[in-house]
Amino acid sequence: MASTWLGVILIGFLVGLLARAISSDPRNPQGCLLTTFLGIVGAALFTWLGQFAGLYAKGEYAGFIGSVIGAVIVLAIWRALVGNK
Repeated sequence: MASTWLGVILIGFLVGLLARAISSDPRNPQGCLLTTFLGIVGAALFTWLGQFAGLYAKGEYAGFIGSVIGAVIVLAIWRALVGNK
């Protein structure tokens, strides 16, 4: 169980880093915890969107590339909410 959560956290961090590198913007969330959270939420979002669109069956999860796409979508939503402050 602990190794599963550790894997989720590590992959989430890598996905978050890659998404922040792809869409470099000074308004992106900063820090290790927010980067990890970004990756995990992006994976969950793309899994849900993929299941809704019929790309994934119930119980299937988004892969690494899908998780990065989901994280980039989360970053776009973040920038829309934060605005030009």
